[in-house]
This record gives sequence, C-alpha cells and structure tokens, in this order.
Amino acid sequence: MQIYIDLFVSWFKMGLFTFGGGYAMLPMIQKEVIEKHKWASEREIMDYYAVGQCTPGVIAVNTATFVGYKIIGILGGIVATLGVVSPSLLIISILTSLIANFSDLEIVQHALHGIQVAVCVLMFVAIEKLIKNGIQNMASFLLFVGAFILSYFTSVSTIWIVILAGICGYVIYQVKSRRVS
Repeated sequence: MQIYIDLFVSWFKMGLFTFGGGYAMLPMIQKEVIEKHKWASEREIMDYYAVGQCTPGVIAVNTATFVGYKIIGILGGIVATLGVVSPSLLIISILTSLIANFSDLEIVQHALHGIQVAVCVLMFVAIEKLIKNGIQNMASFLLFVGAFILSYFTSVSTIWIVILAGICGYVIYQVKSRRVS
C-alpha cells in the first residue's frame, strides 16, 4: 500500500510545483523518480518522454502513467496519473473562480511574468540534460542537427520528425550491428 501512496504523493508534488508542462517538470522527475525512489533510469525517462511526445496527451501525464505502470502495473499507472493531474484540477478550479476578479491587477500580471521567466530557465536546464544524455556519438549528433534544422527552419510536423528520427536510429543500429558481426 505504501508504494501507491509514495507514487501518488511524488507525482502530486511534481504536478503541484511545476509550471510549464512536461519539459519544465524534467528536473523534478530526475530528483524524485530517478534519484530519490530509483523507479526509473535516465535512459528510461528519456524513452518515456520520446514515446510521450508521439502519443496523444500531455507529456507529463504520459510519463507519470509509464512510470506508474512500470512499477506496479495498471493500477500504478492510474495512481501516478491521478497524482500528477490532481494539483492542476484543484488549482484551475480555484483560479477560475478568482481570475475574473484579479486578472487586471498589475501585481498579478507581474507575478505571472516572473513565473514565465522561471519556467524558461527550468526548460533550458531540462533540455541541456536531455542533449547531454541523448547525444552519445557522431551519428546521434548528426541526427540531432537534422531534427533541429527540420523543426526550426521548416514547417514539418514534429510527429514526422520523431518518426523519421526513430527510423534513422533503427537504421544506424542495424548498420552498427552488422559491422560488429
């Protein structure tokens, strides 16, 4: 029973204290899931993020579901998912009743601007860690550059970029494994 409580509380904290979505949540996921509880490795979290990017839904929710499922099956996925979405549901319910009254206040607008700046920093740190863990050799570096160019300079859908990167990764693996044989 304790594992369900730990799973819910950990994901609840991440959902409560992370602004900016799944990428901004990565530092907290690394501390809670990888370092504190050792529920997954950095490689597994990167894989969950990659699959979460390809599947419908919010990356944070998908990642919570994957981690919960890995630990204790379907019920674990449900508990982790409820944990990560509960804070948002509570906060949104409270804010919607208050926002109409306070949205014009200058202090509220400045506070939200400050939160946006902090989220940018958290996202930058998370992206830096993803790059360090994801680029392991020249082939992955070239794949990174290609994906960056496609996503930044063209209107190619991110879905196609992820699919193409997956195909390239598979081809690279096949070529490397044939060289070894």
